[in-house]
Parts: sequence; structure tokens; C-alpha cells
Amino acid sequence: MRSPLRVLTILRVALRYRLDGLLEGTRLSRLLRLMKPFVPAVRGETAALARGARLRLALQDLGPIFVKFGQVLSTRRDLLPADIAEELALLQDQVAPFPGAIARAQIEQALGQPIEALCASFDPVPLASASIAQVHAATLEDGREVVIKVLRPGIDRTIEADIGLLRALAAVAERFGPDPERTRPTEVVDEIARSLRDELDLQREGANASVLRRNFAGSADLYVPEVHWKLSTEQVLTLERVHGVRSDDLKAIEAAGIDRRALAAKGVELFYTQVFRDNFFHADAHAGNIWIDTTRVTQPRFIALDFGIMGALPEIDQYYLAENFTAIFERDYRRIAQLHLDAGWMPGGIRIDDLEGAVRTVCEPYFTRPLSEIALGEVLLKLFKVAHRYQLTIQPQLILLQKTLLNIEGLGRLLDPKLDIWAVAKPVLAEILREKRSPQALLKRARARLPSLIAAAPEVADLAHDYLKQAASGRASLRLHSDDLKRLADAAHAGHRQTVYAVLGVGLMLAAAVLYGLRAGGPQFMGAPSSAWLAGVGALWAFIAAWPRRH
Repeated sequence: MRSPLRVLTILRVALRYRLDGLLEGTRLSRLLRLMKPFVPAVRGETAALARGARLRLALQDLGPIFVKFGQVLSTRRDLLPADIAEELALLQDQVAPFPGAIARAQIEQALGQPIEALCASFDPVPLASASIAQVHAATLEDGREVVIKVLRPGIDRTIEADIGLLRALAAVAERFGPDPERTRPTEVVDEIARSLRDELDLQREGANASVLRRNFAGSADLYVPEVHWKLSTEQVLTLERVHGVRSDDLKAIEAAGIDRRALAAKGVELFYTQVFRDNFFHADAHAGNIWIDTTRVTQPRFIALDFGIMGALPEIDQYYLAENFTAIFERDYRRIAQLHLDAGWMPGGIRIDDLEGAVRTVCEPYFTRPLSEIALGEVLLKLFKVAHRYQLTIQPQLILLQKTLLNIEGLGRLLDPKLDIWAVAKPVLAEILREKRSPQALLKRARARLPSLIAAAPEVADLAHDYLKQAASGRASLRLHSDDLKRLADAAHAGHRQTVYAVLGVGLMLAAAVLYGLRAGGPQFMGAPSSAWLAGVGALWAFIAAWPRRH
């Protein structure tokens, strides 16, 4: 019975806040219009609110899972109108706490021991309570302060039930809603379901925190609390307790004597470092999750909290995104268009001059402003919307990055309204890319891939041997019909010498990789054995010899 009643509750709340206007022009709006007279509308100041604010209040009325739904949906600014996305981003994930005695019982059950055996003290009054979990302060036997995050009892069943309802609503929206091919309601719900299920696994969040802490070990710019793995499971996460102030608490920051301008620039640098150096970034970087360490006045430092949502990009997307940022810095619209095509982000049939014109239309108005007023996040958002006009589905990780960039730039401008984000970001990105493309970095990546090359070497040798046997016996032939392809076949038949050189080149390249990986003795040059360099040069000569000659 729960599902039908829950559906009726959702419809009642939607009509009470007059959200039927969001579906104007669809067949579903006609159904809601018939029900409207039977549901009293909100009155007073709420009735006069904009549609985005009314949607935010409706989600808050529906409960914690729908609050989380709105928060995740706010990241999809490629699908939502700007006014609605901005309102949903204001959703506060604060809900009534559940009793401390229940939290204590949950912790003891997950860890298999009574609290007294685990901690010197435990505060039953939560520090914070959210839709998925709540946090309690505790002290370990050795005196270290920690916080223990524990899942709400029965939250997994609640989430699965509400996800089922969201899927049902998505199916209705795909049939009756506006522009379902572009908004893709089912895919959005799938994305929200993945996010919610990830947050149910606190061990995953602990692993995220541990990796970020390792990436910034010894950093003067960012501090990540330590994970206490012995007191952590999928249902419980124990972290070092940290102290600071929210990054939007300007009065407290100024009272501590911290330079807000230096802090703002450092925040932008940290974002680009996480994305392009480490390819692992905090993707929920609002002020509640990013604190300021007020004990470090001369060297201000951020403190990261809540690691449930982290982002990473495929290597190829990271490369193209870095190149896109560089092209934006240089206002090279043709390059931006070409990169979108090369990355496979755009359909192959699009004319590059059309895309270049669309990119110019988006970017050029921004460049008429002072650089201190330009937000890269806004530019990226507009480029994504251009992509949608060309029937492109942007990958979720890129949307997550764009949302994080908007958060970071917004925080930077809050701390320093005159922050020139471009002036800060451009040299940081250039330096990271220079290091990633240095000979040492390339050699390091080659060494990392060496085991797979060695493993594949016997197969390559066998394939080359089989091909050469077929070629020698005349069984390696091409059957072609056009005159042009016939000439190519004749050239291939006459060029077995080139095949031999190509195989030799592969063999020498593998030999170079093996010599480098095994750190062969003898003189060294640029961190690699001379013998490896000689084999590499020999491979290059063989490949040049194998290159087809023009006659």
C-alpha cells in the first residue's frame, strides 16, 4: 500500500505548491489541472515565490530522499533552466536527528563491540544530521578526538522504495513530459540512484578521503582528516575530528586575520590541481564541506569534509578538457570546435565552421568584460548547452566537474570579489601540463605500461611470425576489385621488405622497454640506460625504413 499512497502524497504536494506550471503544454498538465480544485494551494509569501523556490520547498516537504534528489538534480545544469538549478542548489541537507541511543546501537552492531570498548567517550547528541547519516563526536582511548558517521536505520529500504517511485515518475515523464529525448528522465534517475547508493557505502567514502589525504600529504594548502579504518565499516565511518570555520563565514575569517585574497586564489589553484594533476576531485565543494583552518594565519589552509561525492575523468576526457581550457584562455574558437569533434563529444557529421561560429557566439560576449568578471564555469556551461543543440549527451563526469567549477569560482569570488580567476588558473594549468608531458613523466607512464607490453610480446612475435610465413608462401594476399586498390595491393606485395622492417621495429621497441624496465647496467642518459636508448633509436630507424616511399 505504501507506493500508491506515496504517489498520491507526491501529487498532492506538487499541486499544493502549484508545480503544475512546470509541465505546461504537456498531456500530464491536463491531468493535474483536473485535480487542482481538490488540493488547497499555499498562501501568503510562499505563493508569491518563483517556480524554483516553490519546487525547492516542495522537495523539502517530501522528505530527505527528495532533498537529496534535488541536490543531485541541481548538478544537471545542462538540463535545467538556470533559475531552477540555482534554487535547488540551496537545498539544505539538514533533517531531524534520530535518537543517540539508536545511533549508539547501530555503531556497536556494525563494529561488533560496545562503545566503552572502542571509545573513552561518546556524545549521544549529534554534531550534524543529514538525510543519509548523522555524525557524533567521540574520544578514543589515546585521547584523540574523532567523529563517527553512522547511517540512518532503515535508510537503504527507504532509498530503494523512493528510487522505485522516481523511476515510475520518470516513465510517466518520458511519455507525457516536455522534451523527454533531451531531458532523459530515466537516465537522470539512474544517475541519482547511483549517487545515493554510493553514499550508503561509508567504506567507499572513507576510501575517497584516504586517497585525497594521500594526494595532499604535507600540503600547506589543503588538509584532509585521517580515516580510522579499525572503527569503520560500510555502515560506520570514523574520521579525525577537525576544527575550523565555514568558508563562507567572512566575519570569522577576517576576525582570524586571514588574507581572503590569498585564500581565494589558493582555492582556484587547488581545484585545477585536483582535476589535472591527480584526476580525483572533491565534487561536493559547497561551503559546508570546505572549511578554513583559522590557526594558520600567514599560510591559510582549507579543510575538506564529506567525501561521498568525488569526481574523476577518463584519461582522454582529461586531455581534451585541459586542451579546451587552454584554447579558451587563448580565445582560439577554431581549436575549441576541433577539440569537441576530436574528443567524440559531437556527432561526426557536424561542419567545423558551424560549430566554430556557435562557440564564438557563446564565448565572445564574455571577453568584452574585465577578466576579473569572467567565470570559466559559466563559459563551460554555455558550451555544454551549445553541445545539446547539436544532439550531444554530455557525460555525467563532465557535468559534475562543471558544477564543481561553478562552486569553486563562486567561493573564490565570495572571498575576493575582484579575483581574476583566469590569471590564477592559466599558469597553474600550464605548469601541470608541462610536468605531465615532460620526458620524465612520459618515461614513467611507459614504465607503468611495460608489464602489459611484455605480456603481449609473445603474441606479437607469434602473429608476426605467422604473417611472415604466409607472406613467404604466397598465402598472404589481398583480393581487390577497384584499380586504385589493385595498385595498393601490388605495392604491398612488392614491399615485403617493409614488413620485415616493421616487425624489426616492434622487436627493438619491446627490447628498449624491457631494458628500461629492468634498469640494465651501463651508462645512464636522462634516467634511462644507454642500451635502452640504442634499442629505441634502432626501432625508430626500422620504422623509418618501413615507411612507404613515394615513386
